[in-house]
This record gives sequence, C-alpha cells and structure tokens, in this order.
Amino acid sequence: MLESGAYRRRIEKRIRAGNTAPPSLVDMSFLQPVSRAPLPFRTSLVPVLPVLAAVVALLCAAGCSAPAVASTQAPPVAVSHASPASTAPETPSAHPSRERPAAAPPQLPGRTDEARDVADGHLPEGATIADDDYPAVSRLDPHLRAALRAASTDAGIEFRLNSGWRSAAYQEQLLDEAVAKYGSRTAASRWVATPATSPHVSGDAVDLAGSEATAWLAEHGARYGLCQVFRNEPWHFELRPGAVDRGCPRQYVDPTHDPRMQR
Repeated sequence: MLESGAYRRRIEKRIRAGNTAPPSLVDMSFLQPVSRAPLPFRTSLVPVLPVLAAVVALLCAAGCSAPAVASTQAPPVAVSHASPASTAPETPSAHPSRERPAAAPPQLPGRTDEARDVADGHLPEGATIADDDYPAVSRLDPHLRAALRAASTDAGIEFRLNSGWRSAAYQEQLLDEAVAKYGSRTAASRWVATPATSPHVSGDAVDLAGSEATAWLAEHGARYGLCQVFRNEPWHFELRPGAVDRGCPRQYVDPTHDPRMQR
C-alpha cells in the first residue's frame, strides 16, 4: 500500500502541473500488476530460432542424406565404342570341342578302298547267295552257287554269306592278320589257309552267316552235295557231288589235317 499511495501522489502532482485529465480509475487500478518488459536476451532469440532451425535442417540434409543416396546409386557402366569388326575372333585352342577334324588324305585316282575290297572278295553285311553283283558271289564255282541257291529256296531261308570267293591278295591279308592274332604261322594255319591252298581263292567254298542256315545245311546239305569240311569251322561249306548218294565225308579236325593244305 505504501507503494500505491506514493504512486497516486505522483499522478496527482503531474495533473496539477500539466492540467491534464486524470486517468480513469480502470487505468489506475491498483489491483493490476506492474508490467515488466521481457528480458532483452530472450526477446532477441525469438526471430533467430526459425533461421537456426532452417540452417540445421539444410546441414543435415547435405551431410546426412548424401551418403544414403550415393549408396543406392548404381555404379557407372563402361560403354565400349569398339566396332563389331574389331572384336578378336575366338581361337580354336580356347574351344577344343569346336575344332574341325583333320581332313582325310586325298584319294588317289582309281577305285576307292571300299571298291577295292569288294573287288577282292569282301562282302558287306547282309549279302546273300543271290547277290551276283559282288565278285565274292559271281566268281564262285557255278555248281556250288547253284546248289546253295536251290537249298536256300527249299529251306525257305535266305542264305547270307560272310565270305565266298577271295582274291589271292585278300587271302594273304587274312593270313597275315591271323598270324598277328595267334602269334605264329603254324597256329594261324588252323583257321586261314595260304593263297595257294585256300578253296576260297579257287571259288570252291563259302562261309555262311547265321546259325539258322548253318543248322539247316548241316542236316540237309548232303542232298545238294553241300558238306561241312572242318570241325572247327561249322560255317564253312564246300561242294561234294558224291554226297548226294553216299553222304558227306568225315570232317577234318581243322585245315591242317586236310591233305590239300600240305602243298
């Protein structure tokens, strides 16, 4: 109250001095607290705070988000400007499976190897006694060939041949192969005769292919004069005209027991 009384006296003194109208009682309410000015420091920070917030946001955006963006960025792709023609061709050594096989040696003028083999008596698989196109058949003894064809017709079996007529050169080749296989000429002679003694070279023998034809001729061949000659070669047949009346002669154990081979 002392402060309020002193304040009132100052106001009245000013009124008397300046003859001004006295303030309203509302303005002079002694119940209103005395307003105090805000502190200069706090007032000066109010307009600065938004600016600081904006600066912090910019700094954070530049310093914090940049690594994240960089980490998701795809690495640069190197673009080649070389033309297709400048690409180096693949070498055969890098791809062995793509290498071309070596070229076959050129054939000399004349018959091919297959033609020479056929001309020397070689027969392809499946050839029969009816195949006169092959020298192995056409150069057989005519009586032997006729007897075989008659037996094939009566049996209702196609007589396939492994061998028929052979040239002397082909017989010599077979003998050399037998010597290499069995280790000596003596051992080989049980299976292959010399060109001078072989009935194949003279056109007097055939070697049948297939067990059916062999079994049928073994039982019925004598009626046609066709006989097995060697026990170790049941496929080997020759013509024995006397067998039609007297049956086939006794077989030799192997060609080394045949007197014809002793020449």
